[in-house]
Amino acid sequence: MEGALTARDRVGIQDFVLLDAHTNETAFLDNLKKRFSEDLIYTYIGTLLVSVNPYKELDIYSKKQMDIYMGVNFFELPPHIYALADNAYHTMMSEANNHFILISGESGAGKTEASKKILQYYAVSCPSTTLLDSVRDRMLVSNPVLEAFGNAKTLKNDNSSRFGKYMDIQFDIQGDAVGGHILSYLLEKSRVVHQNHGERNFHIFYQLVEGGEEDLLHQLGLESNCQHYSYLVQQDECANVTSINEKNDWKTVRNALSVIDFDESDIQHLFGIIASVLHLGNVQFEADSKGYATLNNNTELRWVSTLLGINVQVLQEGLTYRKIEAKTDEVLSPFTVDHAIYARDALAKAIYGRTFTWLVNKINDSMENKEPSRKTVIGLLDIYGFEVFYVNSFEQFCINYCNEKLQQLFIQLTLKSEQEEYEAEGIGWEPVQFFNNKIICDLVEEKHRGIISVLDEECLRPGEATDFTFLERLEEKMGSHPHFITHKLSDKKTRKTLDRGDFRLLHYAGEVTYCVVGFIDKNNDMLYRNIKDVMRQSKNAIVRECFASTESDSRRRPETVASQFKSSLLGLTDILMSKEPWYVRCLKSNESKQPGRFDNVLVRHQVKYLGLMEHLRVRRAGFAYRRRYEVFLQRYKPLCPATWPHWRGVAAEGVEVLVQHLGYLPDEYKMGRTKIFIRHPRTLFATEDAFEVCKHKLASRIQAQYKGYRQKGEFRRQKEAATKIETCWRGVQARKEKERRQWAVKVIKKFIKGYMTRGEAKTTDNSEYLAFVRQNYLNRLKDNLPKTVLDKTSWLTPPPVLTEASAILRQLHMRLMVTRYVRGITAQQKAQLQLKGITSVIFKGKKDSYPQSVCQPFVDTRISEQDINMKVLQIIRHERVKYSVPVVKYDRNGFKPRPRQLILTQMAAYAVDEAKIKQRVQYTNLKGVSVSTLSDGIIIFHIASEDVKQKGDLVMQCDHLFEVLTKLSVVANKQSAINVVQGSIKFQIQAGKEGIVDFSSGQESMVYKDKNGHLMVVSTRTRAR
Repeated sequence: MEGALTARDRVGIQDFVLLDAHTNETAFLDNLKKRFSEDLIYTYIGTLLVSVNPYKELDIYSKKQMDIYMGVNFFELPPHIYALADNAYHTMMSEANNHFILISGESGAGKTEASKKILQYYAVSCPSTTLLDSVRDRMLVSNPVLEAFGNAKTLKNDNSSRFGKYMDIQFDIQGDAVGGHILSYLLEKSRVVHQNHGERNFHIFYQLVEGGEEDLLHQLGLESNCQHYSYLVQQDECANVTSINEKNDWKTVRNALSVIDFDESDIQHLFGIIASVLHLGNVQFEADSKGYATLNNNTELRWVSTLLGINVQVLQEGLTYRKIEAKTDEVLSPFTVDHAIYARDALAKAIYGRTFTWLVNKINDSMENKEPSRKTVIGLLDIYGFEVFYVNSFEQFCINYCNEKLQQLFIQLTLKSEQEEYEAEGIGWEPVQFFNNKIICDLVEEKHRGIISVLDEECLRPGEATDFTFLERLEEKMGSHPHFITHKLSDKKTRKTLDRGDFRLLHYAGEVTYCVVGFIDKNNDMLYRNIKDVMRQSKNAIVRECFASTESDSRRRPETVASQFKSSLLGLTDILMSKEPWYVRCLKSNESKQPGRFDNVLVRHQVKYLGLMEHLRVRRAGFAYRRRYEVFLQRYKPLCPATWPHWRGVAAEGVEVLVQHLGYLPDEYKMGRTKIFIRHPRTLFATEDAFEVCKHKLASRIQAQYKGYRQKGEFRRQKEAATKIETCWRGVQARKEKERRQWAVKVIKKFIKGYMTRGEAKTTDNSEYLAFVRQNYLNRLKDNLPKTVLDKTSWLTPPPVLTEASAILRQLHMRLMVTRYVRGITAQQKAQLQLKGITSVIFKGKKDSYPQSVCQPFVDTRISEQDINMKVLQIIRHERVKYSVPVVKYDRNGFKPRPRQLILTQMAAYAVDEAKIKQRVQYTNLKGVSVSTLSDGIIIFHIASEDVKQKGDLVMQCDHLFEVLTKLSVVANKQSAINVVQGSIKFQIQAGKEGIVDFSSGQESMVYKDKNGHLMVVSTRTRAR
């Protein structure tokens, strides 16, 4: 509750007992809705836990959450089912008495899940050993087995429990879970043979058919299709459920059966029974000429015979004949088709119902603890909630009767516990106004006058008893009862809402209309004696045990279903009355199972029929809050100077001083023997608000004092540590300094001696010095190595001791640079270098302009084939053009300049004027090539000429002289024919006639005919490189 006080403003009130408007249903619902919108699904009413189904997974059930709630005061943390489970456990251990947790609510409200969460909590929180772990495993895995055989899809819930379950968890004196025991109530056997529209049979049938292995289905004569079985298909359809995975559930059940110690034989017999029920539903009867039932197609019956181990003829006789005993004679009376179908369905229900009982007993055997030592128990009652369907039948009547009894028990126990607490504390008890539903319970169960007694009388009386005669008897006996209405007894307005076969009961939760059709048959639940005899012949061990021959053969009719249920319910009530109660009330947030949706109308209805407002009124009848003096004083003592920080006297006196200081009025509280009782929540809230303010102030003061204390202590420790560290560090540093200086003296001495004897042969005195000199030189050389092959001057001068080594290193480094350079050049660069090498051989040191040409790369040609006239190309194409370049050709007579194209082929050189070849010079006729030593571009081809008419030497000027002549030397192999001539050059104008070319240097380059008739070439001077 203290935790609820702290968090009340953000998430509503965590305990409804602290709700001011505790009689206002709207305020109650608003508080539930506010918490639900924050995913806070749990709220207290005192020690009662209200749980609202969120229809989604919430991260509040982890092992970490379990650890948080273990051993914590009930009201210390936010409401949770773990808090209730933990407090029930610790109260049981401290008081050494028995407890039970009643989990109730409408179908689909989350009762089964709540039961699972409690079991899981005990499995994790209780002490662990190998033996205990096996017991817990069996308790946990019993859930999926019982759900498979006892749960089914209904219109309101995909996993609705169709039986009531009470489970005792046994604890030894150390608090270990050592065993368990389960009681089951009113399995809805009629579901085996009939389901309402949109509902399904029990889960196990679908799990077997859709999840079973092929070999198993083959052994059982089944097919993996639910549509083939009459008991699974109602009104020509089989309801599909997307939220259920049959195959996964089948694996879970198979694994669970092995954990519970079912041997393979039991499992085979169990599945054989389930399959036999499906086959039995497919057995069809036909009428013979006399109208009696016959079996023509015996395939399904043979499977039933095989699976149950009963002779097929005996089985057929049991389904089509009734054995009538008359004194010493036995007569077989044949069935009509309707009677045969009734007998078939009765047998199916009996087989399944008795097998379910056997299954529960088997699970109990596996969980039983046979140690004679004393044990305490916590019981879990997960029982059907109040049910109101569109059509309510016998099952809903029994279920709602059960809820009436539990509501009666709930009010009695709640009032009893409240009254006992008030009396124990010496506080005057104030009577509480509440609806006492004993009148309804008596209406149902009263001996000779109740509905169950009338129903039993009608089932047992001779003559033709029908559902409608039963209704007439009810009208006769209960016509004046205020909580009973029928069509005949009602007024005109009410009559419109009732059919003639209906009766209406005014339950504590509201009105419910029941249809009497089927009441007689379902209450009788008759199984003919001769069919029982047939079942006793079964070779299936489970069936034989279920229909044991020790079963009474008395000719008295067996007890009816309603009477059996009434007796078991009275037994359950006795069990619960002997234990201390804890309650979990489960609510559905909406009918459509949508997360986050809160249906006010639906929740209001559930709050009403679960009696939550009555419970709250009982808890708030006198005082909203009560706490032991020690707990109250421990929490609120900072609010009074007289009680803070320590109260040395009796706790009750301290509380009296405290409340007087807080200004409580006399009618706002009462002082009990061990507790203080506070009447109004507002009084407590005011106290809590004052405590919150005080708590922050106290926390600040305590923090300041504590931080100062911690800091002072820390400072002293650090100062002492620093002094010690300084002392040690200084000593270490002084010793290191001494060692360094001693070492330095030795090194300096040795260095000086080595320097003085550096010119002598290597000795012990100078060896280290010489090694230092070598290392120093090599380190400097490493950082100053030449970067290019052309760098001849940057190599460091070595000391005398390394002269030879330096020469070797220099040579190795040069090779390395050359190797790296050669490896790095491409094929084009290599070809370029080869041409440049030839150029160097011819011109290096001979022609002034050579140095400037070295850096200029040669190209493949200076004139593309597109720029050469097509006629010329056609003439010379067969010789393959190797190179072409534009030149200026000077006439031999007059030296007039004319632009030409010089084309080198494999065979000859051509001087071309646009579309005409002016001169062809075969390489074989080329005697030589002359150039000057200056920087001009004049080239003279000397051509062998014997004929006077043949043209003379060719005089040209070219801007790419070195490139042309290098290409020519390669193509014509004329390297030796190229001459660099100093001074004038003679050339033949024609055979027997010579011309001269003079060369000189000047400011400006020019070519002209000199007065002496020579060709004068003036070139600029080149700068020396």
